[in-house]
Amino acid sequence: MLVLTRRLGERIKIGDDVSVVVLEIKGGQVRLGIEASSAVPVHREEIWKKIKQQREEEDGGAARADAPPVLHGACLAGER
Repeated sequence: MLVLTRRLGERIKIGDDVSVVVLEIKGGQVRLGIEASSAVPVHREEIWKKIKQQREEEDGGAARADAPPVLHGACLAGER
């Protein structure tokens, strides 16, 4: 695991297509902005787990490792 320290307004680049910026630090929470093309799925971990579980149920327990998880139905606010 790579561990980085960033200050408010500083960015982290992931490859050429993903950028993460620290937007706000308040108490014990950090607000991040993530810039990525629509081809790159970006989810909070708890949402990703629900998507993965849904896919496994639909595939009969054989989730495809090569395909990113996709949420069917309504997305939660703040998710894209």
